[in-house]
Amino acid sequence: MSLHDTTIRLRHMMDYSREAVELTKDKTQEDLGTERILDLALLHLITMIGEAANRIPSEFQAEHSEVPWAQIVGMRNRLVHEYDEINYDTLWSTVTEDLPTLISQLEKIVPPAEPDD
Repeated sequence: MSLHDTTIRLRHMMDYSREAVELTKDKTQEDLGTERILDLALLHLITMIGEAANRIPSEFQAEHSEVPWAQIVGMRNRLVHEYDEINYDTLWSTVTEDLPTLISQLEKIVPPAEPDD
């Protein structure tokens, strides 16, 4: 995998994280589990974040061990394989606490976009 592919996946992670955080503005934890479209959107975004993280080369992950790669991929796996046991408290804390931290970490390692990106 080229550095270009890695950069694209990192940008996907950052964009999807930002989108998930934005979706929770003006929402409360109680909205989860009751607003179907919000639930589906957040579950899908977090799944895509985990899928992108899973495709980051292990060498790059080792160089950036401050990012909790295994936990991100693990969350994706739980959402996909244990879809019928979604814990909305965990989902809320992931979006409101973990994703802002992830965004900050990614902003430090994602190269700036070039004009043709």
